[in-house]
Amino acid sequence: MIEKRFFGNVETDKEVSLFTLKSKNGMKVEICNYGAAVVSIFVPDKNGKSENVVLGYDSAQGYEKCSSYFGAIVGRYGNRIGKGIFVLDGKNYQLDVNDGENHLHGGKFGFNKRIWDAEPIQTDTGQSLKLTLIDNNGEMGYAGTVKLDVIYTLSEENELIIDYLGETDETTILNPTHHSYFNLSGDLTKNILDHHLMLNADYITYVDKGFITTGELNKVENTPFDFRNLSRIGENINSDNQQIKYGLGYDHNWVINNWDKTIKKVGELYEPVSGRFMEIFTDQPGIQFYSGNFLNGEQIGKNGIACNYRTGLCLETQHFPDSPNKPSFPSVIINPGEQYVQKTIYKFSTK
Repeated sequence: MIEKRFFGNVETDKEVSLFTLKSKNGMKVEICNYGAAVVSIFVPDKNGKSENVVLGYDSAQGYEKCSSYFGAIVGRYGNRIGKGIFVLDGKNYQLDVNDGENHLHGGKFGFNKRIWDAEPIQTDTGQSLKLTLIDNNGEMGYAGTVKLDVIYTLSEENELIIDYLGETDETTILNPTHHSYFNLSGDLTKNILDHHLMLNADYITYVDKGFITTGELNKVENTPFDFRNLSRIGENINSDNQQIKYGLGYDHNWVINNWDKTIKKVGELYEPVSGRFMEIFTDQPGIQFYSGNFLNGEQIGKNGIACNYRTGLCLETQHFPDSPNKPSFPSVIINPGEQYVQKTIYKFSTK
């Protein structure tokens, strides 16, 4: 049975709840309905010691103030849209600009700043929590009213499964993603440079100095972005490379090999000391690897721990950044009568 408890008040005393999912194998996931955010993921290490492996806060008020999207579902559009401008069906749209001159993760009041309806549901896979948000026509400049269901399931195989189901009453764009900051060491004071990462991608989408994709697909071979085999993240993170300089480290979209809209393994993350190992599966064409370059210790997370530089990393399954302005990229358009469907799985084990 999913446990529910009070997690704090936000937005003129609106109440937020915290839900706890547990597996028989010792894993526990806590989720709040503010931003549909994953608050903690407790995973055993190779010696059986269970520790939290994501950055988060002790109460809802932390998430209300958070500017780093800890654990949240972001949208309508995860990642950046250049200058917040795009054209859809011959009509110009101007979205909320909240990242310099660009639109990021749905704008100032995106999905991460909303209270979602939450309902524990029964599934054959494991304990599940269904969160629902109605995003009205005109919110942050977007067309149409979108209804989005996000279902988190904790399976008995120690998988955190995230299913997205969306619909709209007007043609619009939709590209939500999940924004947990992982640190598999279980010690959130440590940086993530000794983690090892694999991404099944031969190409990334290069960015300009404003973090907007150029539209080109560029090979990772012989660059600091080659994670086709498990490689230490810190090895090349400060390389003398223009893309590294633009991102202040890694903050780029990797192009998944042989994308065909089916669910496949796209990445692995390994922390050698704890032995924790995470596999990422998705049906999305891209994955944004962000190495926590803007964390600066100003945000105080769970148990009073400061969220310092590079103490967490994000692996955001998604469509490509700025896709509405890049006709060669996979489409993010959804029409009335169509259903948006996405599945992403983070599977935990040890090695």
